[in-house]
Amino acid sequence: MTRHSTYQFTIKSVAALAVFMCAAGTIHAQTTDAKRALSVRVIAAQEGAELGRLHEQLAASATQQVVSNWNPRLDVMPEDKRQAAANALDAELKKFNDDALKLVAAQSPKARESALIPAYVERFSEDELKQLAALMEAPVFKKYQTIAPELGSIFVKAIVDGTRGAVEARSKVFDTAAAKIVGATNAPAASPAAPATSPAAPAKPAPAKKP
Repeated sequence: MTRHSTYQFTIKSVAALAVFMCAAGTIHAQTTDAKRALSVRVIAAQEGAELGRLHEQLAASATQQVVSNWNPRLDVMPEDKRQAAANALDAELKKFNDDALKLVAAQSPKARESALIPAYVERFSEDELKQLAALMEAPVFKKYQTIAPELGSIFVKAIVDGTRGAVEARSKVFDTAAAKIVGATNAPAASPAAPATSPAAPAKPAPAKKP
């Protein structure tokens, strides 16, 4: 093979490789676009009421931190001023919680776009995303989303009801041991178990302590 023919062969090989790389890049982009579209469908199918509850829980968590910071200061105020201060703090806490909820809700679409969608694209194949979309868009999944909080509440209530007596008995054992440790003559009465609530219900910000 002459030097000229070798040179020509090299040019053709490089050109063919460039065409292949361009085609591969196009296929990859198309695959990524398809996976992104499927990821959007999957995420949208999971949102609804659950997303609103998540926003409320995040806002309530921030509010609870504020409460924990200020309640000790309220406790040391003069008693004649404590009630008015508690009422004023409760009003400010509501404003804070409302603002926090707005901030969280405004950030949610940005976080979905910048973090959640890319995470789905990276972790699932296109076929897996198709399966997830079909599952989560099915009527039975929509029904499950609607009644899931009720099912969780039923489950928690059954656990609480089934363990209430044993937990109260164990509480008395603890109270007796604690009374000996601290030197108390009478152990406090055991508190009854709290009624079960839905685990999906958003946490409510605790009000400022009152006297």
